[in-house]
Amino acid sequence: MSVGVLGTGHYVPTKVLTNKELEEIVETNDEWIRTRTGIEERRIASDDMDTADMAYFAAVDALKEANIEPEEIGLILVATVTPNKPFPSVACMLQDRLGAKNAAAMDVSAACSGFMYGMITAKQFIETDAYKYVLVIGAEKLSKITDWTDRNTCVLFGDGAGAAVLGKVAEGKGILSFELGANGAGGEHLYQNAGSYLVQNGREVFKFAVRQMPDSVVNVVEKAGLAKEDVDFLVPHQANMRIMNIARERLGIAEDKMAQSIKKYGNTSAASIPIALSEEVKNGKINDNDIVVLVGFGGGLTWGAVALRWGR
Repeated sequence: MSVGVLGTGHYVPTKVLTNKELEEIVETNDEWIRTRTGIEERRIASDDMDTADMAYFAAVDALKEANIEPEEIGLILVATVTPNKPFPSVACMLQDRLGAKNAAAMDVSAACSGFMYGMITAKQFIETDAYKYVLVIGAEKLSKITDWTDRNTCVLFGDGAGAAVLGKVAEGKGILSFELGANGAGGEHLYQNAGSYLVQNGREVFKFAVRQMPDSVVNVVEKAGLAKEDVDFLVPHQANMRIMNIARERLGIAEDKMAQSIKKYGNTSAASIPIALSEEVKNGKINDNDIVVLVGFGGGLTWGAVALRWGR
């Protein structure tokens, strides 16, 4: 048996913040944002909604699709850099609200790569039979650490959560290969000081991403013993359309075979890949036996990629 995804789910807040509305907040314009990032709008959580709330709604969605009860979950992993508070973890808050009384729970901090790190951590626990089912979530309320006077960063980020239930699947399906990596020397390019706002050196992060994301995509495809032509769908971290397209072109796949939720949601950090994955599963773009590649990069600097054959 292999380890794969049994169900996906996602949640985004109802409030939409468009590029036009941002023009009223900070010195920017819709055309500049769209042409440089691909973002048209993003979702912003209300003051009374925090990361754990969004994680809960995404988790309920994923559990329903997987047809698994909360009591069956053995471990909850929440990837986030915007927890409700330093501790207890978002995962513990979620365990309580879900009624997943048999689950261990912890948060994972790898910024935008967090969901990839969570998936591969889950894989190890399931393969060793420590846990039958692991709930992996990426959830962020980036609006609370965004400096809304900084036009270089505030146009990029949004709030939301995505989830996946992992468990054993038929041989030949599920996770075929993975890659995780880090370069701590680059941490100065994307960080948050305690109690302050997110800070990003956009030029340096862009240079890192346009090299690392395409390389990771090709690496996991080769590790899985596949050819680029075998890839049916690409789910990249939704950070910048230009970076995403470079990765897509390295695989030689059509634009309609790549998730593009960035247009609606912006960069939701650890939530971006699972939100995009859940949307594409639900709209029928990802189907049984498809070869799917997930790839992300983020603060740390970190990166991660997974190649999997979809299905149970």
